[in-house]
Amino acid sequence: MTDASAEELLDLLNIEALEVDLFRGTGAGGETTKRIFGGHVIAQALAAAYRTVPDRLCHSLHAYFIRPGDPAIPVIYQVDRARDGGSFTTRRVVAIQHGKQILNMSASFHVQEDGWEYQHSMPDVPGPEGLLNREELRDKYIDQIPEKLHADFLRKRPIEIREVAPRALHNPPPEEDPNHLWFRMQAAHEQGPQMQHCLLAYASDMNLLGSSLRPHGLTWFTGEVMAASLDHALWFHAPAQFADWHLYSMDAPFTGGARGFNRGSIYSQSGTLIASVAQEGLMRPYKK
Repeated sequence: MTDASAEELLDLLNIEALEVDLFRGTGAGGETTKRIFGGHVIAQALAAAYRTVPDRLCHSLHAYFIRPGDPAIPVIYQVDRARDGGSFTTRRVVAIQHGKQILNMSASFHVQEDGWEYQHSMPDVPGPEGLLNREELRDKYIDQIPEKLHADFLRKRPIEIREVAPRALHNPPPEEDPNHLWFRMQAAHEQGPQMQHCLLAYASDMNLLGSSLRPHGLTWFTGEVMAASLDHALWFHAPAQFADWHLYSMDAPFTGGARGFNRGSIYSQSGTLIASVAQEGLMRPYKK
């Protein structure tokens, strides 16, 4: 049976057409309740672009987060058909709430072509079997969370995650920045290639910024850092089947100037490099 939260995510990505090149997506739901999760807006923006490109698959997207999203109201997506070329199609998507941009994104689509092939090998890490899932980890740490946050902390999420080496929520020791997790959404079974891309775009924003926090002994729960995604880039290399396990291998080669730079590689369980990700995020110390 399909999980209700996964069905909700599929519904979120089934955006509504309002007019030519104008779409509306639901703001509530998904990963967060306080503000719209960044991957949520990216995935809906990509879904809007796909509504205007029926015959080609996205190979890259580049997005800037401009304002926090308000989950209480819908998001309007305006698509600009920048170019329809012989091999490449380009779209610009602007996400709007309260009359202002919350995200703008450029996406490029490419016809299928053959060429040379090479990729980095998948890191040698433990597989997902036997690792604790998100629900089990959150049950483990629930006593460290204020009671008023329990319901939101424990609610069901659409993406199944198993971290290879999960960290403590409070006072974790400084660690090396590389980190790995396995993720999937079994409800993605039999979804088309466009929806697979949208789901992968959604998931690619998960835990990525946390790579920058690791060397400094920080988490979202230590109360020492104001963190937010600033931009997000994603390159699709091979077809995704997100119902199956994928390894998300991440690192953060630089932090400085109240920002952290993060990278990610997404592999199928068989070792094919499916996608690459890059993101810079705000890491502003809270003033005491």
